[in-house]
Amino acid sequence: MNTPLSRRMLLASACATALLAPLGASAQSYPSKAITLIVPWPAGGSTDRHMRLLAELAGKQLGQNIIIENKPGGGGTLGPGTMAMTAKPDGYTIAQFPLGMLRIPHMQKMQWDPLKDFTYIVGVSGYTFGFTVRADSPYKTFKDYIEAARKEPGKIDYGSTGAGSSPHLLMEELALNAKVQLNHVPFKGNADLQQALLGGHVMAQSDATGWDKFVDGGQMRLLVTFGEKRTKRWPNVPTAKELGYGVVSQSPYGIVGPKGMDPAVVKTLHDAFRKAMDDPKHLALLEELNQDLWYRSGEDYAKWAGETFVKDKVLIERLGLAAK
Repeated sequence: MNTPLSRRMLLASACATALLAPLGASAQSYPSKAITLIVPWPAGGSTDRHMRLLAELAGKQLGQNIIIENKPGGGGTLGPGTMAMTAKPDGYTIAQFPLGMLRIPHMQKMQWDPLKDFTYIVGVSGYTFGFTVRADSPYKTFKDYIEAARKEPGKIDYGSTGAGSSPHLLMEELALNAKVQLNHVPFKGNADLQQALLGGHVMAQSDATGWDKFVDGGQMRLLVTFGEKRTKRWPNVPTAKELGYGVVSQSPYGIVGPKGMDPAVVKTLHDAFRKAMDDPKHLALLEELNQDLWYRSGEDYAKWAGETFVKDKVLIERLGLAAK
C-alpha cells in the first residue's frame, strides 16, 4: 500500500537522483571544450617552454586543447592569484603554481590564501637555478662577483624573476651568509631578464635555466648553480653549497585550479598530466632544461605546500623580508 510516508520517501529519492544526475553527467563529459592553463611568466622563458609542451601532451590525453595564457607579474603570483579569485572551479581554468605563491604572502598582504583558495592537482618538476654574467664580464668566478660586492656595498647588482621569487630569495640568503649587500633588480620573468643581461642593463642574473642556450652558445658565463650537487650538463661549474655559502634551492612547482573543484574532474586532469609527464618528448625537454621530474599526487602536493608554507615563513623572517 502507498502510504503518505512511502510517497514522501519516493519523492525525496527522485529529487536526490535528479540533483545528482547533472553532476555525474558533468564529470563524465569533462572536458567538452578547450582548457586554459595560466603560465605566470612571459612567453619564451624556460617555464613557458616547459608548460607549452606539457599542455600539448596532456591535451592529447584529454582529447581537448590546453591553451596557454601568459599572465606575468607579482613574482609569478598574479596569474594564479587572479585565477583563484575569478575563475569557476569547473576545470576549464588551471594554472602553474610557482613556489613564490607560498612565500610572497609572508612578505605582503594578498587577497588570496595559498592553501585555502586552490585545488592542488599534480606536482610536476623543479628548477635548476644558476647565476650567470655576460661572457665579457670582468667576473670570471662567483668569488670575483662577491669580492666586488664586498668592496662596493649595494652597488653590485643582479636581476631576478621578481621580488619574492626563488631566484631572488636564494640570493638574499646567500648575501646574508656571505655578509655582503647586493642591489636586486626585479623583472617579470626570465625572457625579459635574459635580454636585460645581454643588453648590459644588469651585471648578472639569478634564474632558472632560461640561460642554458646563452651559456652553451658562449654569450653568457655560468658562475655557480644551486642544487645539492653539480649538474650533468655543466659539471665544471661549482655549487653554492660547495663554495661554502650554504644555499640549496630547487623550487618545485605543479598545476592547480580554483578551490572547490569536482574530485572526478581533478582526477581526470591529474591522470592526463601524469601520463604526459612520462612522455619521451617531455622527459627530453626536462633534460634539456636540466630539470628533474617531481611527481606528487594532488593530496601529496597539498600536504607538501602546507609544510613548505610554514617552513618558508621562518626563512623570510630571517632574511628580514616579512610583512610589517
